[in-house]
Amino acid sequence: MHGGFEEYVRARGDALRRFAYVLCGDRHLGEDLVQEVLVKAYRRWSKIETEHPDRYLRTALVRSHVSWLRRRSNTERPATVGDDRPAGADFADRQADRDELWSRLAGLTRAQRAVLVLRYYEDLDDRQIAEVLRCAPSTVRVHATRGLARLRDDMTSTLSATVTGARR
Repeated sequence: MHGGFEEYVRARGDALRRFAYVLCGDRHLGEDLVQEVLVKAYRRWSKIETEHPDRYLRTALVRSHVSWLRRRSNTERPATVGDDRPAGADFADRQADRDELWSRLAGLTRAQRAVLVLRYYEDLDDRQIAEVLRCAPSTVRVHATRGLARLRDDMTSTLSATVTGARR
């Protein structure tokens, strides 16, 4: 009955998990989100399969993420476990930059983050993003503008603090 579903998940599951990871900023939450959406999609797969399954599931992931009412277990965060292996400077610098980016993205609202992920990771235009989020293209532009402004402000304040600290 759902052989096509299993084939689809085998072929596209990794891409869905990567997309959810970028959307959530957390691998485990992203996997939970994908699992939740795929369970719902399985029930309707015969209809979804005839449409555009990638677009349908990407839209479902974004909508679920934006409106996801977190259960108590979803507020738990695993403790960061240090890595005892020595790392080269290049790897450490890349890791620090990546961590800084994730922390800045985590400071955005879910809608702002969803808009920026859809725009820059999925390369969708405002109209397509508006369809996914079920809002007006002008609302998409507002979320993008505010999200980018917030990221810029964070970067500016960090650079100012770094320059001020270096002068002392």
